[in-house]
Amino acid sequence: MTSRTIRHPGPASPERTAAIAGSAVPLQFTLEPGQAVDAAIAKGFASFGCTGGFVEFKGGICEPFQFVMPAASPDVLHAAWYSETFEPTGRVEIERACAIVGWRDGKLFIHCHGIWNSRDGRQMGHMLGPATIVAEPIAVTGIGSRTAAFKALPDPETNFTLFEPVLVSEGIVGASHSHVLLVKVKPNEDITFAIEAICLRHGIKAANVYGIGSLNEVRFVDGTRVGSHATEVLIRKGRMMNVDNLPRASLDIDVVDMQGRIFEGEIVRGDNPVCVTFELVIEPSST
Repeated sequence: MTSRTIRHPGPASPERTAAIAGSAVPLQFTLEPGQAVDAAIAKGFASFGCTGGFVEFKGGICEPFQFVMPAASPDVLHAAWYSETFEPTGRVEIERACAIVGWRDGKLFIHCHGIWNSRDGRQMGHMLGPATIVAEPIAVTGIGSRTAAFKALPDPETNFTLFEPVLVSEGIVGASHSHVLLVKVKPNEDITFAIEAICLRHGIKAANVYGIGSLNEVRFVDGTRVGSHATEVLIRKGRMMNVDNLPRASLDIDVVDMQGRIFEGEIVRGDNPVCVTFELVIEPSST
């Protein structure tokens, strides 16, 4: 098990994960040209009556486009920070991205990581939704919930405002109804072990796992290592399976380090601790 830890400025809470069960609504809608990405996603979620969840981009053109990458903190107020804002010239083609969707300051807010191509080459980072404009119609898919959401709340441990899963209504969520878990994993928890523990606690034997976050360095099963303590991560394919009656998770990810280098592949189970936060949507499945 990993011995890497990162020290944040505030006290660590005893509860290292949070998970809320919510109704599951399959999503498929189009982001219309001329709209900011966050506003276009908000419109799509509203059309399904959903308050939280995630969407995936597999392609799409935006212009203008703004993003940041992970960076070291300039002071002692945070353990990690963001780079300067990048704004590539011209049209930017999204290769793939995932946005966790929730609420901040009374309106819908997205936390989006992805990979894109521009005149500056292939890049990865944290998309700035309000400043990124849809240039051509973009089809997105995902899962929303009408009874649970992510809400941006002050996090004393990291000194950031971060998404926290919350219950927003008392809809029926049971074994006979389709449901998902909205999840937050806190710093220094191994992301794979955290997913397994959450699924075990909620009686989930198999699931698809979606989400984004940050890891403190990264260890891949092929031996590749990322030495950056601050990273931005996107789950390309996440699965939770039942092996010998125990949950076993596997995560295939994209990650960018503080130098802008992009890595991809399956990560080592038990040796990939969260840096700042990891936000997940866990969808139970039959296999």
